[in-house]
Amino acid sequence: MITASPSARLSPPAPDWRQLWREAVTDPAELLALLGLPQLAQQLPPGDAGFALRVPRGFVARMHPGDARDPLLLQVLPQLAELEQIDGFALDAVGDLAARETQGLLHKYHGRALLIASGSCAVNCRYCFRRHFPYGEEMAAAGQWRRALAHLRSDPGITELILSGGDPLSLATAKLEELSRGLAELPHVTRLRIHTRLPVVLPERIDDAFLAWLTALPLQKVVVLHANHANEFDAAVEAACARLREAGATLLNQSVLLKGVNDEEHALVALSERLFAANVLPYYLHQLDRVQGAAHFEVDDGRALALVEAMRTRLPGYLVPRLVREVAGEGSKRPL
Repeated sequence: MITASPSARLSPPAPDWRQLWREAVTDPAELLALLGLPQLAQQLPPGDAGFALRVPRGFVARMHPGDARDPLLLQVLPQLAELEQIDGFALDAVGDLAARETQGLLHKYHGRALLIASGSCAVNCRYCFRRHFPYGEEMAAAGQWRRALAHLRSDPGITELILSGGDPLSLATAKLEELSRGLAELPHVTRLRIHTRLPVVLPERIDDAFLAWLTALPLQKVVVLHANHANEFDAAVEAACARLREAGATLLNQSVLLKGVNDEEHALVALSERLFAANVLPYYLHQLDRVQGAAHFEVDDGRALALVEAMRTRLPGYLVPRLVREVAGEGSKRPL
């Protein structure tokens, strides 16, 4: 009987997400060279337009070489249009700072509080509504989460905690464990919602240690992904979604309607179909938050409404996300 040698039976070790993070592309000229588009370098804004490029190489691999209008590329490539000062576009587009209760904790909506868990992201999306947020001063993870946990303890009406950022999964799992130990002392908090782009742009983050933490949490768990285009999904992303579900998480997705990226009927339909194939339910389709530097992505409300109506004619209702806008000071997202 022939048996495989021990070395042949061993699977290669999974890539460490922290190393992949460090290897992200941060030079726009390098990104364009990787895609065979060096001629676009002359159209880049000087410096980084106030918001540095960062994109994992695995996400770059899903872009189409030679395509200057690739929908994934347009989400991350700095544009000259970001330097234009447009009326109505602000540094704090959704009133985050006015909703601040204590360091790193925002309280906008009844029963829910949001932690700015981290200021870091694996990918810097050019339309990000927090691209100007003062993360250096506002991070809930600082000081072992003490200030945020004290506020949560003082308000028993808060039943859901939302982890946001930046991206909360940019934190080491040990830091998340530190938070969950504090939450164990808050019986009124029964649900944890994690808003993250990492399972899409850096699926290796969903590793064994993270999954062990998530599985052990004695809370209802909701993971809200952020994908804007069907091309963002590949086998690795699907595997990350499957592992999150196995850990007991409900998976939702929120997208942003972006001019030139997904503002076509076929693109939105394909995204909903691709999400559901990965057992992720479309949740929100956001109108652009009017943050300074992102005006070139804006789609007018009339077109947005027409696109959603077209989706209704082609998809079952559960695959049509709710079209919403966030308005500073309002008690919920505003349906359109």
